[in-house]
Amino acid sequence: MANNNTTAADGASSSSLQQVNDMIIVVQVMNAIFIYIICLLIFTFFKKDTFLSNTRYIFFAHTLLADCLYLIMTNNLLLLTYFSVTMPAAVCVSFCVLLCELTFVTPLTLTAMSLERYVAICMPLRHGELSTVRRAIHCILLIHSISAIQPIIIVSIFFASVPLGFYTQYKLCSADMFIAHKWQRHLRSVIGQFYFLVMSITIVFTYVRIIAVAKESSDNKKSLSKCRKTVILHAIQLFLCLIQLWCPFIEAAILPIHLKMYNVRFFDYIVFILAPRCLCPLVYGLRDEKFFLAIKCYVFFGVNKNISPILVYFNERLCYICLCV
Repeated sequence: MANNNTTAADGASSSSLQQVNDMIIVVQVMNAIFIYIICLLIFTFFKKDTFLSNTRYIFFAHTLLADCLYLIMTNNLLLLTYFSVTMPAAVCVSFCVLLCELTFVTPLTLTAMSLERYVAICMPLRHGELSTVRRAIHCILLIHSISAIQPIIIVSIFFASVPLGFYTQYKLCSADMFIAHKWQRHLRSVIGQFYFLVMSITIVFTYVRIIAVAKESSDNKKSLSKCRKTVILHAIQLFLCLIQLWCPFIEAAILPIHLKMYNVRFFDYIVFILAPRCLCPLVYGLRDEKFFLAIKCYVFFGVNKNISPILVYFNERLCYICLCV
């Protein structure tokens, strides 16, 4: 009887380990695909001067860079945890501070993009004055400053709560390491929900106004339909980005049901971290006509370069036309 119980336990353990291995492989494949797409879009942005001087595309490139760094860092943290690799607590603190800041950079930048579109459509006479490269850079600096507020507060409280010897210890790096008391978790959640509320109100207001103005002034039903579809996709992506702030509440509600922790964490990572970073290139890259033409130009030229001289000539002409538009 004891041998049967041992065999069953070993089988369950082996099954769980295989499930984790499969999840790790899936995440690595998804990460590789998303990072490749993001790098292609970043390459396209820097190859065309028109994009470099347009505020909307500057914000878009900023989200791409932030998402790329975020995906790389979260994936590294996932692998370190999976292989039980420890690091000095001081290094983990620096790592998590940057990661926490990047968590807010993308939704805040998307909020800024919403405001830029609001100004362009609802205040067209002031758009040229407000939408400049210099103001875009200042806005990006402001975004990083606002994003750093939460990690600075959390880390400052953490510094006051633990002895200096803690920072020389080797730990498995995790954001939960900074929670020395229960009220610190509540404080982090309150700050995150405040960000969620402000960004949600801003985004809803801007897009309601944009759609209202588009209905009044646009006679092109096809253009209006495309605008609505883009707004819907954009809203989904923003919702996923912002709902990431609810992950601690979701985990706290689900874990008492005795679900396995790694299942919950992998679900959160795929749905609330990987998925929004996939939708960002889809909404702003592939659905933007100029950006899509430029991407298609570079992709087709790279694919066909070794196939046919005629296709090479055609794609060279296409690239020239795209870059001159």
